[in-house]
Amino acid sequence: MDESGGSGQPRSGTDEATERHGEQRASSAPAAGATRSGPERPEHPTGPTPPTAAPGTSEAAPSPDRPHDPTDSAHGAATHSDPSSGTEDGAEVPGASPDQAEAPAGSGSPDEAGPSAQDAPHGPSAGAHPHPEPEHPRTLAHSGTGTGTGTGKAQPPRRGREPGGGLLMGRPFGVPVYVAPSWFLVAALITWVFGGQLDRVLPELGALRYLVSLFFAVAFYASVLVHELAHTVAALRFKLPVRRIQLQFFGGVSEIEKEAETPGREFVLSFVGPLLSLVLSGLFYLAMLAVEPGTVPGVLLAGLMISNLIVAAFNLLPGLPLDGGRMLRAVVWKITGRPMSGTIAAAWVGRALAVSVLIGLPLLTQSGVLGATQDHVGGMDTVTDALLAAILAAIIWTGAGNSLRMARLREHLPELRARSLTRRAVPVETSTPLSEALRRANEAGARALVVVDADGEPLSLVREAAIVGVPEHRRPWVAVSGLAQDLTDGMRVSAELAGEALLDTLRATPATEYLVVEDSGEIYGVLSAADVERAFVKAMARPS
Repeated sequence: MDESGGSGQPRSGTDEATERHGEQRASSAPAAGATRSGPERPEHPTGPTPPTAAPGTSEAAPSPDRPHDPTDSAHGAATHSDPSSGTEDGAEVPGASPDQAEAPAGSGSPDEAGPSAQDAPHGPSAGAHPHPEPEHPRTLAHSGTGTGTGTGKAQPPRRGREPGGGLLMGRPFGVPVYVAPSWFLVAALITWVFGGQLDRVLPELGALRYLVSLFFAVAFYASVLVHELAHTVAALRFKLPVRRIQLQFFGGVSEIEKEAETPGREFVLSFVGPLLSLVLSGLFYLAMLAVEPGTVPGVLLAGLMISNLIVAAFNLLPGLPLDGGRMLRAVVWKITGRPMSGTIAAAWVGRALAVSVLIGLPLLTQSGVLGATQDHVGGMDTVTDALLAAILAAIIWTGAGNSLRMARLREHLPELRARSLTRRAVPVETSTPLSEALRRANEAGARALVVVDADGEPLSLVREAAIVGVPEHRRPWVAVSGLAQDLTDGMRVSAELAGEALLDTLRATPATEYLVVEDSGEIYGVLSAADVERAFVKAMARPS
């Protein structure tokens, strides 16, 4: 981005925003660094847990992976959430650091200026380019309260945490793969339950059956990883960034940070996961034909074949957050031309599916349709089936709701425009006393200070939180340079940025304030991350 230079004459941004945008700062949004999720970012939860019964038994039940928490990604990321490899769209809002506070309204008086105020150069007024006045104009001003001393350099904002999520297993295709701590719990559960079933099929194994069961649990989740890698490879082929893959209690999640640009790509991206699971199921079936039935290899291959078949079938159910729901969304999107219509249709089908699972799964088990006999259906089995159904239904219902929320978020993202959210700013030189800088800002109706050199080149931004921390009686003796954060390339943003492009730019360089410049390099004003957050939350609160 071009550096701001030239005369140093700022073009005034809106003070708090024009009347049309002023309401967008009414509330504050959570920082993007909190993990989600956006802000922000898309996921493919990979589905039902494997059947924990050996072939020939009836205690297998699918269980989808927990959908990704959209607050972890709030940035318009496409997240396919299906309990076997899902993605669901999110968007991430850049957050301000906790120490950021806003200076209360007020006006600095000329007599606040210190001994050097008369010598301080008076830069051009920000009011040179009139802007519509906001409903409740505010200015940088004196404040009797605050945190910090305000006597030293402002601390740089803290950067968001890098993606994590458990034990890093590798980076296939450059995408980190994590195993969440919850996976070890489900692996132990599968080992115990499947080992009990093996005792009926292969009683001669004795205690070794638990080692065989552990191998089955690892092999099944390797199949889940292949399912997720299918989504990942398709996403990378479509030039959609993938944040990470995570294996967890209910399966896997592929966090894809962008939404597919066309319904055709959305369909392909969602279908490749179940397709790979079907292919794996077929391969395990062919391998099973080559071994003796009733042996350890035969039982393992049969279990993996059935497990992958269940994963594929479950994820093809046409409701969000499952892969089948993403495919339905793509079809409706293609027919109507509106992604939101597809999301609404697939989300409501997903909610209907959740209710069906909650009621239908226990009934099917009790009736013996799933293979259970009355001899094996007892009180504890009934409770287990009901609990499993409730967990599955909750995951599907929540995932469908998250998909709706993320779609609404993406629909409102274009309303976030750097030009309309920028604060009017005045340029001041490094030696200017804070009291004098505030006086000029108040006269111009500005809410930001840009420190410039003798040629008008911007050097740094005076942070609002630092101003609040300086008592009024000390402001005539505190130079603005001591309260400023040096500008980096990432802290210069174009006034033309909007929507996802704006959030991408802010997320790339987390800060509390950014210098907004015209394409010519002329200073337009200062953008506060807190203002973006408030506008984001306000936009999300409005109905679609």
